[in-house]
Amino acid sequence: MKLVYFAWVRERVGKAEESVELPADLVTVSDLVGWLRGRGEEYAHAFETTGIVRAAIDRVHAKPDAPIAGASEIAFFPPMTGG
Repeated sequence: MKLVYFAWVRERVGKAEESVELPADLVTVSDLVGWLRGRGEEYAHAFETTGIVRAAIDRVHAKPDAPIAGASEIAFFPPMTGG
C-alpha cells in the first residue's frame, strides 16, 4: 500500500511517501496509525497526539474508524484551515 505524508507530518516522518506491506490485522485507519507509531521515533513524533492528523483513503477524507481494506493509497495530513 502507498502511504503519503503532507506538511508537518511529512517533515516529522522524513519522507513524502512510501510503499509498505501492512500486517493483516490492521483493519481501520486508527489501527494503521497505531502501527505507524511503532515504526520508529519519527513516526511516533508525527502521530503523537491522537486525533490530530487527518487521513484520506484513495483521496477521500476518512474517519479513524474507516476500513482500509482494498485501499491503494492512504494519505496523512494535519488539520486544514482556511476561509
